[in-house]
Amino acid sequence: MNLKDLRNQIDSIDTQIIQLLNKRCEVVHEIGSIKKRDGLEIYAPEREELLLRSLVEKGRDGILPEKSIRAIYREIMSAALALEEDLKIAYLGPPGTWTHQAAISKFGHSVEYLPQPGFPDVFDQVERKTADYGVVPIENSTEGAVTHTLDLFADSPLKIYGQVMMSIENHLMAKCPREEITTIYSHPQIIAQCRGWLSRNFHEIQPIEKSSSAAAAEIAANEPGAAAMGGELLAELYGLNILERSIQDLATNTTRFLVISHKTCPPTGNDRTSMMFSVRDEPGSLHHALEPFEKYSINMSKIESRPSKRRAWEYYFFVDIAGHCETEDMKKVINQLEKHCSFVKVLGSYPA
Repeated sequence: MNLKDLRNQIDSIDTQIIQLLNKRCEVVHEIGSIKKRDGLEIYAPEREELLLRSLVEKGRDGILPEKSIRAIYREIMSAALALEEDLKIAYLGPPGTWTHQAAISKFGHSVEYLPQPGFPDVFDQVERKTADYGVVPIENSTEGAVTHTLDLFADSPLKIYGQVMMSIENHLMAKCPREEITTIYSHPQIIAQCRGWLSRNFHEIQPIEKSSSAAAAEIAANEPGAAAMGGELLAELYGLNILERSIQDLATNTTRFLVISHKTCPPTGNDRTSMMFSVRDEPGSLHHALEPFEKYSINMSKIESRPSKRRAWEYYFFVDIAGHCETEDMKKVINQLEKHCSFVKVLGSYPA
């Protein structure tokens, strides 16, 4: 076949794809009508992940890699969500931040995004139902827990509905050539993640902290000799050139983000549960609180302590455990915790 024949073949395939996508959206619309009638959530991460796994398995014999299959269907599902409801997602802004990119990787480009100036604002938008869901960072593999997010869960009625794991690749970007850089801006956490690279390559420049990587990129777009560090989306949004790629000190640098909502996610068979508790001020209280996890063979992947800010030397403990809060063993663990703790709160269960 010649080039013209092959292009005609592609046109024919594209026509079929568009027709099938429209048919798919018609079926999705019917499902959405049933969900609205029965008061169910429009967005269902448990169904979404099962579908993506199934599609990846079906594509094993083709040439499309898993990453591409997931990216294509993320946008297809995003378009379907936008058809069903004017879905609004609040996130820690401004546009172009890693949280913005995490939100897009979860919900696609077709829904509406609401950038917020701070962590409390994301929670507030969802609590008031101005936004359907919120996206906030919870921990980084290099820098540890994001304490602002942990603290907000103590008093918030919101639940964790999903999570996003993002591999973080920070780049050096500017409008000027590398040799003309006199100032470097970025968010404090990004500076910490790239400290080794900075000391080797720009030891004479002390990086300046900004409230977000987007704020740093905006300065770099307008200030002579200025550069910023952050994700690739920033370079696109602010017209910057990427001068050095992947400058983070650890290649495995990953940030975990949470999707927050008024409800928790139904079981999928491969779930994680997050909860928080406060032990009584008496000897052995933490030990007794942790015993049920061993008794029922429930794996704890994370434990983090934070001051309660209510009484001096009183702490909350945040834990991540394998399993869903609706399973019988998990219910027994929660029941046992309540006997040894002054406060217990299940923050939510979601696909692991």
